[in-house]
Amino acid sequence: MASRSRAADRAPKGRPSRSGGSRAATSKPPKEGTFVWRWRRAWFLMALLFVLGVSGVAYLFTQVPLPDDDPELSQTSFFCASDVTTDCNADNSIAQLSGGIDRVNVEYEDLPQVLVDAVLAAEDKDFYLHSGVDPAGILRALWANVRNQDVQQGGSTITQQYVKNVYLTQERTYTRKIKEAALAVKLERELPKQEILLRYLNTIYFGRGAYGVEAASRSYFGKPVQQLTLPEAAYLAGLIRSPETADANRGPDDPAAPVQAATALRRRDSVLDAMLEAGFASRAEYDAAMATALETVTPRQVPTNFGRVANPEWGTEYFIDHVRQWLVTEGGFSDADVFEGGLRVYTTLDLDMQRAAHEAVVSTLGQPDDPSAALVAIDDVGAVSAMFSGTDFANEKVNLATGTLGGGGGRQPGSSFKTFALAEAVAQGIPLNKTYDAPAKLVIPEANDGEDWEVGNYADAGLGTLDLVSATAKSSNTAYAQLMLEVGPQNVVALAKRMGITAAIDAYPATVLGTEEVSVLDMASAYSTFADGGVHIDPYVVTRVTDASGRVLYENEVQRDQILDQAQVEQVNWALHQVVEGGTGTAAKYDQPAAGKTGTTDNYRDAWFVGYTCRLTAAVWMGYPGVDENGNDRLMENVRGRDVTGGSFPAEIWRKFMVEATRDKDACEFTQPDLAPFVDDEAEEEPVDTTEPPPTTAPETTLPPTTAPPTTAPPTTAPPTTPPPTTVPPTTAPPTTAPPGTGGAGGAGGGNGSNGADERG
Repeated sequence: MASRSRAADRAPKGRPSRSGGSRAATSKPPKEGTFVWRWRRAWFLMALLFVLGVSGVAYLFTQVPLPDDDPELSQTSFFCASDVTTDCNADNSIAQLSGGIDRVNVEYEDLPQVLVDAVLAAEDKDFYLHSGVDPAGILRALWANVRNQDVQQGGSTITQQYVKNVYLTQERTYTRKIKEAALAVKLERELPKQEILLRYLNTIYFGRGAYGVEAASRSYFGKPVQQLTLPEAAYLAGLIRSPETADANRGPDDPAAPVQAATALRRRDSVLDAMLEAGFASRAEYDAAMATALETVTPRQVPTNFGRVANPEWGTEYFIDHVRQWLVTEGGFSDADVFEGGLRVYTTLDLDMQRAAHEAVVSTLGQPDDPSAALVAIDDVGAVSAMFSGTDFANEKVNLATGTLGGGGGRQPGSSFKTFALAEAVAQGIPLNKTYDAPAKLVIPEANDGEDWEVGNYADAGLGTLDLVSATAKSSNTAYAQLMLEVGPQNVVALAKRMGITAAIDAYPATVLGTEEVSVLDMASAYSTFADGGVHIDPYVVTRVTDASGRVLYENEVQRDQILDQAQVEQVNWALHQVVEGGTGTAAKYDQPAAGKTGTTDNYRDAWFVGYTCRLTAAVWMGYPGVDENGNDRLMENVRGRDVTGGSFPAEIWRKFMVEATRDKDACEFTQPDLAPFVDDEAEEEPVDTTEPPPTTAPETTLPPTTAPPTTAPPTTAPPTTPPPTTVPPTTAPPTTAPPGTGGAGGAGGGNGSNGADERG
């Protein structure tokens, strides 16, 4: 009854009774009770939304602009060795650098038909029939999802996928989906189908850091895309939907490996099914492909920014990293260019020489606690042909060959720096037959910041009177200390810099004994000036850089600077030739004429041999790069029973390398120059040469100059085996330039002068 009362309450007032009566003016509309009328407001709202939606879609289709140009996509850069002069690519490169995005674009004619068919079958079998959007494909995808198939065609066409990856974001919104469809339709009107498909295949991600089919083919099968087989193409096509969940070879230590391998096989087989259904594969081809296992998939490697490098066991990674640094610091390229710009970098590295450098070092220093070694070789046109710094770049990234450029520091060159004083002396007109007293020890007053500078020969050996050739061959510290004062430290340092030393070097008297730090690359560069007839050529590691299309972005221009004339160079070459023939560097002697200089620093911290023929220069350094558990320098004492000097292991390494590196190179003789008699012009004005001790019947090294103060004269009965220092009068000392407290290496700071000396023989 209550319901009836509520109905009565809802009835309009003035409604006539069934028995008759007049009809009220507010009678009921004729269709009040119908469904359409009852929901009229909802229908109106839906119609309004439909109109707005259609208008919005129409606006997007007409107003969303298609970008004029595709954005620049990251591409892998390739580095090639010196034997590759054109078309540096993935097949002939020695290094591939990418910023985590490994991509190499290919042309459509490079795509095998089996790959095109596999991708179309898996992603968009009606690609050549639709105009960018495929409604039938969307319905098929929905039905496949309902059936829960593992691999099925997606609702988006290949064109839509390309638009999403290149022009839009990955957000899941209706607006983005409408924009995607609009741009896909517009793109189909602008580009032919093959171009769209090519761009898509160069863009999509396949896992393992590989973008595009070329990088994917090399990452999963180790070969270019042109060589893919039907089952391999189907495998790659099966990766597109979710590449990180179907890697068939993640390695035995990965717990997800079995599950992913099973998923990969199931996806590949689903693609093959689709290819058979679409007519892209015959029954025989299908059966053969289905019977093929996935064993050809290469093991997964975690992508790194540094990329793949050929022959890392030869230490090539250090060279490639040095080239990378040069491209950014001096070549004018950015990090983005190097890792993502698709550069083709033609380097100077000679792989045969790099192998020879590696073998020379490891065959000499192969035991676990042996010191480290670095080697740099530069040819006669300035190209860095080899650079060895080690073989464990993954854990030791400091390049010992390049000093501060390689993330470390320089090393003291020892007596190998004396060569610059010799060259400056020759340039000043001092003949090679000028003689110097070479006592075991020598005191030069006031040369060490106002204090006396005490210099000593290696092993306290008194060497008598030596001309410059003999002083160089025997590496006399005491003779060269006098020469340094005579020619001037500033002049020697300036010449060394013009010849190729780039490190900051202070002009101290003790610098002649190798107290300043330099790099192996600098020493090879500087000595190459002698090999090149007095012309310094700036060393270079890159000959040319192009983009992926072959457009030249950089080309090296050889920089030449005449430092010494031919006559001067011949004198220096002859003196350094005698070092190898009968001096401290005889261990470097081999079947071609060679010249060079040894270097050993205080307490055997560093040992060097730097030498050359007329075709190739090589510098070898040896030492411990770190410190011991107490924070002290590790010294090369008793290495396999030997104290390491420049004439020992370094000279042996140099010889082993040069035997291989110059095997096919022309040999050149070093001719003996005419040595004019030395005439001391000042001797006519001054009867006694106060720079040299006078003749005496006593042992030469035990007597001071006649002008020396009595307090510096040793007893005349001192035994020859323990000679005291010979004192040079202060009249020969230059203005004080040595820094206070400079220890070691012959010098300045109270050192005994043995640093910089070499072991004879």
